[in-house]
Amino acid sequence: MRIGMLGGTFDPVHLGHLRSAVEVREALELDRLHMIPAPQPPLRDTPQVSPEQRFELLRLGIGDTPSVMADDRELRREGPSYSVDTLAELRQAYGDSARLVMIIGFDAFLRLAKWYKVNQIFSLAHLVVIARPGYNECWPEALRELVGDREVDSVDELMRSPNGNVLTLALPSMMAISATYIRERLEKGESVRYLLPEAVEEAILRHGLYHSGE
Repeated sequence: MRIGMLGGTFDPVHLGHLRSAVEVREALELDRLHMIPAPQPPLRDTPQVSPEQRFELLRLGIGDTPSVMADDRELRREGPSYSVDTLAELRQAYGDSARLVMIIGFDAFLRLAKWYKVNQIFSLAHLVVIARPGYNECWPEALRELVGDREVDSVDELMRSPNGNVLTLALPSMMAISATYIRERLEKGESVRYLLPEAVEEAILRHGLYHSGE
């Protein structure tokens, strides 16, 4: 099986997240893609909306999208959300021969050397880095040393083994939608139509999420 893990704060989930999920699932021919909200991301401020509310928005956003699922396993754990712990759970669930892939954006990839137990990630999964509009920086030296000779040039090459490789992937749509921009508009009472799935927008407005004083 080919299994993907796409984590994030999803604060809130938007069409950029969801379109990327669909395109990466197709590009990697994944059997299942787990979208996993982080309750307490170690390298950023705690979101103002609760993990449970963000998970519900994610579930609404995904709807009936084939082979994509909202996964709340990190919400059920205590303490910070470390990717290595989540990958270990997924590896145990799907077995040693499954092709397990962690998908991250290029901005997160640049900070990879600072991640908790980062070397263990490669013993559990492959890493697929999604190119993001506006991010063309050179890799930091620590990142180059960490990746070493793990880079591959194609999905076929990536999937020859269960884990351990790094592939950079450019997606067709490259939707430059920012959750920060959405939160700012919501706080001001401005329209977020066509930035979010309709069901997500309706839930945010119905519950008064992301407005001043929330």
